[in-house]
Amino acid sequence: MKTLAGLICGLIFGVGLVISGMSNPAKVLNFLDLAGSWDPSLAFVMGGAVLVTFIGYRVVLNRATPVLSDVFHLPQKKDIDGQLLTGAAIFGAGWGLGGFCPGPAFTALPLMSTGIMAFFPALLIGMWAGRMAPGILAARA
Repeated sequence: MKTLAGLICGLIFGVGLVISGMSNPAKVLNFLDLAGSWDPSLAFVMGGAVLVTFIGYRVVLNRATPVLSDVFHLPQKKDIDGQLLTGAAIFGAGWGLGGFCPGPAFTALPLMSTGIMAFFPALLIGMWAGRMAPGILAARA
């Protein structure tokens, strides 16, 4: 049941990314281009997502337990450290250069455009490097 619920949620999320234009790198880059051909429409998409998330968390966390699990799996770490800032900077640079972030990149993959075919391998390498870096740094210390 968890897998089916995850699949349905993923499909809804993916369709939402496509409908909103988040999987169109030109639209994303126009949103980020404040001094040029700025397109503010994605701000409404993000605002809607924040509103839905805010309400959703309030409703769900009022329950004693989740519907499909025994406990809530919420982040425990609340401090801002170098790893968080480095990851955010790399994510932002990739988003600004390529016009994709991971979710929309997956939804754009079936289009096989030149942009996604260049971005997606870099995404996979970055995900691999992000998993390997803590072990490599710990071994050096």
